[in-house]
Amino acid sequence: MSCTFYRSNRCLSTFSTIRSLLGSFLQSKDKQLSKVDLQDTTTRKPKKKVAVMVGFNGSKYYGMQFQDNVVSIERTLFEAFCKIDAISKQNSLHPSKVQFHRAARTDKGVHAACNVVSLKIIPDPCFIEKANSVLPSDIRLWGYVETTKGFNAKNQCDSRIYEYLLPTYALREKQTNIVLKEQPGAPTDIMVRMGDNHGDERYVTMTDPSILSNYRVSQERLDKFSEAMFMFKGTHDFHNYTLSKVIGKRDTRRHIRNIEVSKPKMIQGREWISVKLHGNSFILHQIRKMISMAILCVHVDAPLSLIEESFGPQRWSIPKAPALGLLLEQPVFEYYNQKVIKEGIRDPIDIERYRSAIDQFKQDHIYSFIIHQEHQRNVFEKFLINSDVHMATEYDFLVQ
Repeated sequence: MSCTFYRSNRCLSTFSTIRSLLGSFLQSKDKQLSKVDLQDTTTRKPKKKVAVMVGFNGSKYYGMQFQDNVVSIERTLFEAFCKIDAISKQNSLHPSKVQFHRAARTDKGVHAACNVVSLKIIPDPCFIEKANSVLPSDIRLWGYVETTKGFNAKNQCDSRIYEYLLPTYALREKQTNIVLKEQPGAPTDIMVRMGDNHGDERYVTMTDPSILSNYRVSQERLDKFSEAMFMFKGTHDFHNYTLSKVIGKRDTRRHIRNIEVSKPKMIQGREWISVKLHGNSFILHQIRKMISMAILCVHVDAPLSLIEESFGPQRWSIPKAPALGLLLEQPVFEYYNQKVIKEGIRDPIDIERYRSAIDQFKQDHIYSFIIHQEHQRNVFEKFLINSDVHMATEYDFLVQ
């Protein structure tokens, strides 16, 4: 009897345990199913990796790349793509979910005739039209092409072409009679920061705008500027052409493939020149400091041997030329295009296909903006005045 009673109780206990475990299992499955139901309220749609060609006037944006709490080109693009459902709600939380990459970075205020971003999108034959309809007018998509699955706009980009516009009066001779005033005498006076940490303000009378507009660069000065720019071609250590905090944290050697300086051209009453720079890659502020070094060598009649010396170990503080004149012309995908054409697996990234629209946008939204801003604010005059005031203290290597 006792044995029978023991076995009966043991059976009941085992049954209760099994029933409890089964209940817990079913309850767990119900929760998992409910989570799946919540997540899969919409059918997952297939995605394709693409390269999107985009141009923009960067004056209202804090650079190309994503940054917290500021409006950038990438953030604006990503939000537009989400808005037209080219990116699903599940992937709208962060750009990394769609493998978002750019071919070239641009700093605050810098423009691009054409840049390229790569990402995964939900295919739509009207993708470009829909995106342009929700993007602001200072950002335009030119087109897109489906790429290989592993395509990365940054890693597959062989080189980048930038352009820099400047009025030729930036090459005029250095002023020798600059008078610093403690208070501004006119609304057009240029403020210059002096003293420790540039905490003291002084004011300089701006050059008469008619003198700036009537300036015509001599062939001799233009030739010296061109020669200065050509000295940057090849492979050099550009440690003096970036921020000091960058030095030691990354390689500062860069290869410049080609540089072209245009002939002077009259645009809206002032004489301008254009510099095209083609390099594998550029470090932060490199182009603006290269342009500045070439300008100042002409401005103060410094020997061009200084440019060769600047690649050496000594540390120089080279000022940045205005961001206003800089724009990204285009990234180049030479190796990738050759590969996909040879293997016949994808169409190449053909920027020239959109050249007419790109050039029109560049004229209407970039060149015209640069020229208008220069006329309104005399940006390059302010750059020269500030450089002249600090020449003997911060940029003394130019006048020794």
